[in-house]
Amino acid sequence: MTAFVILDIEVTDPAGYEDYKKMAAPTVALYGGTYVVRGGYVETLEGDWAPKRIAVLQFESVERAKAWINSPEYAEARALRFKYAVSKAIVVEGV
Repeated sequence: MTAFVILDIEVTDPAGYEDYKKMAAPTVALYGGTYVVRGGYVETLEGDWAPKRIAVLQFESVERAKAWINSPEYAEARALRFKYAVSKAIVVEGV
């Protein structure tokens, strides 16, 4: 079943975060993932959730999404995300 990784990201160092984006994208593709949302306009419609930046990635399964986020290929980029941003991530199955 299709799975989506949803990241809520607050970039703390925009210049450094550009390096992360360049490194992350090829690893997403390597694991069969695609970007559905990558930044862009965000507006809160209900509640008090006010994310600064959202990314949504689509994978063929939860297992594949978890393989990507924990992969050695993504490890260096992930470390940069931790360095240059504060983020939260979830994986959810699609319908």
